[in-house]
Amino acid sequence: MVCSVMKMTNRYEIILYWSEIDDAVIAKVPELPGCMAEGKTYQEALSQVEVIISEWIETAQELGRSIPQP
Repeated sequence: MVCSVMKMTNRYEIILYWSEIDDAVIAKVPELPGCMAEGKTYQEALSQVEVIISEWIETAQELGRSIPQP
């Protein structure tokens, strides 16, 4: 199951941008509502959001919610 989740996460669009307010890089996944992470660097934000994508999908599966296709 984890392998299928990881394959799906690699295909979602991830938007990275600097936020002055947060003093951090923000990583957003537009296809997954509320799925976002932050980091001090682009690499850190990307690494964090990959974890959050997996958790988002796992939670949606547990709740029986639909998971948007990438």
